[in-house]
Amino acid sequence: MDRVTDVNGGVDEPGWDVDPDDEIAPVVEMAGGQLRLWREGAGLRVAEFGQRIGYSEDLIRKVERGARIPRPEYLEKVDQVLEAGGKIVAMKKELAEARYPKKVRELAKLEAQAVQFEAYSSHNVHGLLQTEGHARALIGTRRPAYSADEVERMVAARMARRAIFERSPAPELSFVQEEVTLRRPIGGRVVLRRQLERLLEVGQLRSVEIQVMPTDHEGHAGMAGVIEMLKFGDGSAVGRAEGVFNSRPVSEPKQLRILELRYGIIRAQALSPRESLAFIEQVLGET
Repeated sequence: MDRVTDVNGGVDEPGWDVDPDDEIAPVVEMAGGQLRLWREGAGLRVAEFGQRIGYSEDLIRKVERGARIPRPEYLEKVDQVLEAGGKIVAMKKELAEARYPKKVRELAKLEAQAVQFEAYSSHNVHGLLQTEGHARALIGTRRPAYSADEVERMVAARMARRAIFERSPAPELSFVQEEVTLRRPIGGRVVLRRQLERLLEVGQLRSVEIQVMPTDHEGHAGMAGVIEMLKFGDGSAVGRAEGVFNSRPVSEPKQLRILELRYGIIRAQALSPRESLAFIEQVLGET
């Protein structure tokens, strides 16, 4: 943790340092500069300030020069000690995006612009559909394991992406899930039940269609793995699929047609949205 009992030592936890080349770096640097001005305005040197807030001098210097993202609890403590009346705490919203991994921020930006989203998930419940508990358990299965801090950052980022369901006008969202993703008890039975309930909730939204690909179907156009496509208001699109184009994002019309063909066949082979919701209810009853 960033909080330390020995302010002259301190413990640096990985995952909150800022890459100078990251586009979010100027935001963190500006916030750090504001925190320094608040401290200096109160007439406090770094050593004395560290004693008051309970953080190491080294960490305070990193935060103030923009080399480290301040945790929410850090901002709360600074606001309290400097009697800022919530003005420093307000930075939490400004810095929220900076706490997410760069790849997640880039994906979230694309999702925020998309008017149509299509995804086939073969091994896991799609990230946009995951509950917090399921996401935490799923991320926790990774080996070598992420640190507890990294897990929490990734979970927070994944939950933030769910804002796509609250957009107005809502984008058209289509998901095809393999049956196995509905049955594997990642995180335990209670977590799985809540995840299935979440799928049923989201599946009721007018802009969302969830389909299930039963394991016992003989025909299957998605054996190569995951497919995702984002389509935008200007007619452009970007897509990605495992097993084709080196699994990299593509935007050329010829390449997108291949992904659209595969996804269209997968949807046709899967259960209909109505059948799928009934199937999920059945699995929930068996869990």
